[in-house]
Amino acid sequence: MERILIIEDDADIAEIEKDYLALSGYSVDIQSDGNGGLFAATNGKYDLILLDLMLPGIDGLEICRRIRDKTKVPILMVTAKITDLDKIRGLGLGADDYIEKPFSPSVLVARVKAHIAQFRRLSENGEKETAVLTAGDITVNTAAHRVYKRGSEIELKNKEYELLVFFMTNRGILFSREDLYVKIWGMEALGDNSTVAVHINRLREKLEDDPSVPKHITTVRGAGYRFV
Repeated sequence: MERILIIEDDADIAEIEKDYLALSGYSVDIQSDGNGGLFAATNGKYDLILLDLMLPGIDGLEICRRIRDKTKVPILMVTAKITDLDKIRGLGLGADDYIEKPFSPSVLVARVKAHIAQFRRLSENGEKETAVLTAGDITVNTAAHRVYKRGSEIELKNKEYELLVFFMTNRGILFSREDLYVKIWGMEALGDNSTVAVHINRLREKLEDDPSVPKHITTVRGAGYRFV
């Protein structure tokens, strides 16, 4: 049985999340503060973590950063505080996606299922891959899950890495934001595909010599993105 950790200080919301996830066959644990949540996330074995942003003790962003240093499991931020800056910071620290309160419990369950299924699929594919991908000065060792630019290693978060590998194995093909959200996040019409734009911007910052004039991840105005 897949295990989910909820880190949420609102007991009513946490119980709603737990009830719906339990009905879908998941084993669910709840932590109501940042310190307890961080300890459980880094010491337990979970398949996905639902993380509130505003928590007593340690806030959600710091918890996200520390969790991501220890594990690659999906982190889905569930929070009422969603500004563009919050999205960028959360996704930049390693969160895989986010859902805003108030939310539909059925949508939450669907997003959880999709993230777990996508993570499992990508993990299984990663174990089979032994290729080294290259594009100009960028090299990806898919067996080791490592990325290099001119021989120096670059640290990428989960979805940044998955997006880069997808681009490099489909170079020259134009993909819309919606296409990329389905391919990498594994969901249709359930999320905010501005998530895609945030990850592409972060990839450009890490990989391009001049992110404002990208040579690899190019934008086709009104249509999407292409890797060249």
